Amino acid sequence: MGVTVDVRQVYKYPFEQVVASFLRKYPNPMDKNVISVKIVEEKRDVSTGIIYRKRIAVCQNVVPEILRKVSILKVPNIQLEEESWLNPQERNMAIRSHCLTWTQYASMKEESVFRQSMENPNWTEFIQRGRISITGAGFLNCILETFASTFLRQGAQKLYLNKRKTYP
Repeated sequence: MGVTVDVRQVYKYPFEQVVASFLRKYPNPMDKNVISVKIVEEKRDVSTGIIYRKRIAVCQNVVPEILRKVSILKVPNIQLEEESWLNPQERNMAIRSHCLTWTQYASMKEESVFRQSMENPNWTEFIQRGRISITGAGFLNCILETFASTFLRQGAQKLYLNKRKTYP
């Protein structure tokens, strides 16, 4: 089955400011679920100027306690991998992230883009599509996908609220 969440948001701030905010937003005291974020690879293509980054985030397991009775869900932390391609000259950044935990039971993938807004060059458009699919958990598939859908929607809203709080 699977759950997909789409988000589109325009920030009334320049691209450079929004991207800088995104890259430094975690960890922070406002969101205790993200324990750490580590850059594991970073390189710049000298011919195009594109900056590639790979980061690993360690997050607290937010699966409700009642569902953690199932042994596969009894882990303290979840790891996510994020890859980004920042093109400062074209003023866009593409991001792909996926979950490294529970890969045999679940697939979580997000694709996002920050780009200069067509409405106003001093604004930034954000587009995100997240997809979670649970398999191999039997009757829990539907319950876990419902929880995941709520979590994805809340995460998209949190992104918006965190970005608004970051700006002057």
